[in-house]
Amino acid sequence: MQLAYVSLPGRGANDRFLAALAGAAQAAGLRLAGTVQTNPEREGRVKCDMDLRVLPDGPVLRISEDRGNGARGCRLDAGVLEAAVLGVAAALPGADLLLVNKFGKQESEGRGFAPLIAEALSRGIPVLAGVNGLNLPAFQAFADGLATPLPADQAAVMGWCQRACRLQPA
Repeated sequence: MQLAYVSLPGRGANDRFLAALAGAAQAAGLRLAGTVQTNPEREGRVKCDMDLRVLPDGPVLRISEDRGNGARGCRLDAGVLEAAVLGVAAALPGADLLLVNKFGKQESEGRGFAPLIAEALSRGIPVLAGVNGLNLPAFQAFADGLATPLPADQAAVMGWCQRACRLQPA
């Protein structure tokens, strides 16, 4: 089983890191399924938007709900996230690697990308996930101690991706 994760400190750090990695991996010829996230700022808003790009080539889906500046709590539109999961599932059979931008609350509760991560691993497709500190204990429980932590280094993570993809059964 090839499962690894990055957990970088700072708001949006995992997103930026994984988006850059996805571009480099695709340029190197790896066939990706998964998602990368951008967080565009909005004028007059305290919180940014959250957009997911479904790999390998789109679409871009807004997964955040605009509930106004005074809103508190989770802004995730779970229905749009599930649409992204379906798009990724369609691309999975031809993929060398599944890249999941965030193992978050939905995944911690067995929803979102959690079933697709399990499916990819059962098919021998390596998985790379972004995990924030809050969800790291749930991710480690999900992975049953079998996930490899990777450093915040593009070359090291790209090396893991390339090695993991070569280890796939033919």
